Amino acid sequence: MTDSDSGYLTPVIDEDGAPFWEYAAQGQLRVQACSSCDELRFPPRPCCPRCQSFDSDWRRMSGRGRIWSYVLPHPPLLPGYAEQAPYNTVVVELADAPHIRLVGNVVASADAPLNSVDPARLRVGAPVRVAFTVAGGGVAVPRWLLER
Repeated sequence: MTDSDSGYLTPVIDEDGAPFWEYAAQGQLRVQACSSCDELRFPPRPCCPRCQSFDSDWRRMSGRGRIWSYVLPHPPLLPGYAEQAPYNTVVVELADAPHIRLVGNVVASADAPLNSVDPARLRVGAPVRVAFTVAGGGVAVPRWLLER
């Protein structure tokens, strides 16, 4: 991640991860999978850690998961985030692939501010679903919405 003009962190897109961000721009959550042994993997990388194959494809996920962990940064370490404190940073375990966890924020809607959800509503195990918003540099990033 790198600091953009907005003061927010934005992803550094490399060759292995580029398809993840291309699908995100289309509103799809996809994870790299080994074409030889079907092992899902994240973060994306050129070689399967299970069978060492270099063949891969991108599997569409349901976009559902659960909060595996979360934190409320006090104080925010980067100036661009200070005016939105308190906000959350979550680790979400994907329902389709529980060994895969993504980092993001729980928000009230895709384009809502980072502090749009009362921290008292967060709990480990809470069900969430993905939503995408365009961040600095025009990159669509996943965020998370609490499910009822």
